[in-house]
Amino acid sequence: MAKKGRTAILKRQREVKKAERAALKREKRDIRKEEESQAGAVATADDLAGYGFGPADDDDDDANRDDA
Repeated sequence: MAKKGRTAILKRQREVKKAERAALKREKRDIRKEEESQAGAVATADDLAGYGFGPADDDDDDANRDDA
C-alpha cells in the first residue's frame, strides 16, 4: 500500500480553508445586499422632515382650520 504524503494532506487542508473563506464572503455579501435593499425602503421621520413634510398631526389640524 502506498503511504500518503504530508504534502497532500496540507494541500487538502488549504483547499478546505479557501472554500470556507469563499463561503463566508458570499454570506456576508448576501447579508449586506439584504440590509441595503431593506434600509432604503422606508423613510424615517427625520427624512420626511428634511424634505419639508411635517408630522401627520399637522395635516389634520390644517383640515380642521379650513372647516371653521
